[in-house]
Amino acid sequence: MTRYILIASTLFSVFFIQATCQNTTTNTTSDVVEGSVDKTEINKTNGVIKLEEYVKELKLEDYPVAIVAGGCFWCTEAVFERVEGVVDVVSGYAGGGIKNVPSYKWIGTGKSGFAEAIAIFYDPEVVSYETLLKVFFIGHDPTTLNYQGPDHGTQYRSAIFYQSEEEKMKDEVAIKKVDASGKYSDPVVTTLEPYDQFWTAETYHQNFYEYNPNQGYVRAVSRPKVEKVLKEVPELIKKDYLEK
Repeated sequence: MTRYILIASTLFSVFFIQATCQNTTTNTTSDVVEGSVDKTEINKTNGVIKLEEYVKELKLEDYPVAIVAGGCFWCTEAVFERVEGVVDVVSGYAGGGIKNVPSYKWIGTGKSGFAEAIAIFYDPEVVSYETLLKVFFIGHDPTTLNYQGPDHGTQYRSAIFYQSEEEKMKDEVAIKKVDASGKYSDPVVTTLEPYDQFWTAETYHQNFYEYNPNQGYVRAVSRPKVEKVLKEVPELIKKDYLEK
């Protein structure tokens, strides 16, 4: 899928930068913080597996997982990888039912029902679910229906996939808090959807932000979102990322 990002220069000229999520060329070196989970070996064919298989292969059974969608997963994955207490973040697909195996090409049609989502594994003794929601509502615009910036379609919807009634209640409280804060001029349109199944995305999507810092979309769209979170809640960010 091709994304076109309209940029006005200081000379008032206008031009297009073409960037694509389908670019499979990634750097062999990166600035990934030491100790982060290496996802490049998961299912070397294309990387699309059920979350349960991912958990088993990476031995993440001891950690709770939050599943959210907030536009392009290149952005949201990078945001949450920087949060203290987050053990791992994997990009993937959610909200499209349990029978269909997703692919990025199919998701790109906007007709699959799936959203680009992330699964966030975290240590609850270090970071709470409520704090993750706080970061979530900073790291994307929850007031735009079915789009984020240049990305349009239901696959880019703002959504939280709750796994229990307790989580749903916390989600509802968080949304009311954001609306009451006046942070955004429009009301939150984030959907609360019961969790059904999460599939990890193709391998080349994982850690895309870290491996491709100079890619056009990363520079123009992803990086400002990451920098916004680092600026607004530095107390929640892993020290290694603050020192970069």
